[in-house]
Formats: sequence, structure tokens, C-alpha cells
Amino acid sequence: MSTPFAELSDKAIIDLVEPLMDNCLDGSNEGDHGKHVRDFTPRLAAIVTEDNLASQLETRPHGYYRRREFVALMRKSTSVGVVWRQFCTAVDDEFVNHAIFVIRDDRILIDHVLIC
Repeated sequence: MSTPFAELSDKAIIDLVEPLMDNCLDGSNEGDHGKHVRDFTPRLAAIVTEDNLASQLETRPHGYYRRREFVALMRKSTSVGVVWRQFCTAVDDEFVNHAIFVIRDDRILIDHVLIC
């Protein structure tokens, strides 16, 4: 089974998922759980509870998320994976930001995200 992602160019997909990642990271930076998980699948939202997010945000050795640069897009039959180079405010390190996006009920949602 393929998704409508198969019909879209890489640029079109990036244009669709960038605002979701912006919102996710803005919610994290602001400590706003509702905003952070707004575009998560129910599976991921069940994992990232308010308490879970709060514990993740207790210490911020890297500071806050700031800009990111697109690195790659990988297509699967039912999802797309996107990798960005992520920059933060308190360190000069480069982080890997990767996320998996799926379509559920005609919405693009984040089913996995990890920044390391």
C-alpha cells in the first residue's frame, strides 16, 4: 500500500513537513506540551505525555532548538523519513534530527522524532 507521498516531489514533501517540525520544536522550546504533540500520531502522543515532556525539558545542556538544515529524505511505502542537521543555542555541536511522517485520516502526522 502506498501513500500520497509517492506522488509528491521531495521539495513538496519538505514544504509540507517543515511546519510540523517547526511547531514540534517551538512547543519544546516553549515547554508547551499541547503545541509540541499537536501533529503526533496517537501512538507517539501516548508516549510523550505531559510528564514525559517535562522530564525531557528539566535540563537543557544544549539550550534551545534553533535553525536546522535539510539533509535527506527517505521514502517507504507507508511513510517518509526526513533528516536534518539541527543547531541549538548553547553549544556549537551539530545534532541529528530525524522524524518519520505518516498520513492518517488525510493528515500528515509525526510518528517518530528523535534529536541526538
